[in-house]
Amino acid sequence: MIQKAFKWLMQPLGLAAVLIVALAVFSLVVWGIAQTQKPPEQPVPQFPHQLHVSFGVQCLYCHPGAVRGPSPGLPTVSKCWGCHQQIAKTQTSVKLAPLKAAHDSGTPLQWVPVAQVPDFVQFNHRPHVAAGLNCENCHGDLSKVDIYENPQVMNMGWCLACHKEKSAGNPELYIKLTDCGTCHY
Repeated sequence: MIQKAFKWLMQPLGLAAVLIVALAVFSLVVWGIAQTQKPPEQPVPQFPHQLHVSFGVQCLYCHPGAVRGPSPGLPTVSKCWGCHQQIAKTQTSVKLAPLKAAHDSGTPLQWVPVAQVPDFVQFNHRPHVAAGLNCENCHGDLSKVDIYENPQVMNMGWCLACHKEKSAGNPELYIKLTDCGTCHY
């Protein structure tokens, strides 16, 4: 039975079938990877980071958790409404309708984090901020974008390259920053 199937696979029609299956599997994998790279849908579509940065709003105002721990935190309705209640356009803006509805109903906005690391990585913003890194070092210049997307693939190689660069010339710091236990604990 196996020999018969193998003989059929070695025929031109069998080879074509194997090629079609391989292409289908490859296409499915590429599609799956592409799906994971799309920015998630947010409760306020087209959130304009560029506009907020141009008004001088600092990253840590909306994301204060970055100073204290692993998660930068996402802005609450009351934080957004604190400024937007003073802007007349907020009452009629289609883009801000979800914010107004959330405020009026007392329900929180369900922001979806964009820059995430896998569960086996324990990333903490605090030491990065304490080391003097600006948000732009990892998240890009948000004064040039409306919708936030990761400016690069945040993976272990990218992080290690930065850790090696920052610890150049300091062997003790190099060992600390490249030790697996620094990020995987």
